[in-house]
Amino acid sequence: MTGPADGRPEDQVSPKTAAALRAAMTRLFEGRPQRTDGRLTKENLYKEAQVSRATMNRAHAILAEWDAHLAAHGKATPGEAKRDAAIADLKKRLTKKTQECTLLENKLKAAHTAIAALFHDNEALRQQLNKDTTTTVTPIRPRGPRQRQ
Repeated sequence: MTGPADGRPEDQVSPKTAAALRAAMTRLFEGRPQRTDGRLTKENLYKEAQVSRATMNRAHAILAEWDAHLAAHGKATPGEAKRDAAIADLKKRLTKKTQECTLLENKLKAAHTAIAALFHDNEALRQQLNKDTTTTVTPIRPRGPRQRQ
């Protein structure tokens, strides 16, 4: 199962099958599958290459490349990575907007309290004015042009 000189695994499949598996692997890694849903699974690899699972399992070098790529890049397809990035961005924006709403809600509560206190003070002043009947309020009239004497 290993090559005689370098110790790397050796494929026990025909060159045509190896080419089909490599082409399928490339399509899956690039996010442009033709026969599967595009998830990076070995099941999709052999289906994309249109070979049996047993045949794929004999392609030791290709499977080693597959495993190395997944170890280095993860199992997310380009579309999944883009989706995950968009979700992370939306979560960050939602958190920011939630904080803004909380701040505005607190300001609104403070304004409500201040308005209620002012309303109460205004009512107390009105009641005091109505009770104090001895005080005469004289309206201030606008002055006309000054007359000389």
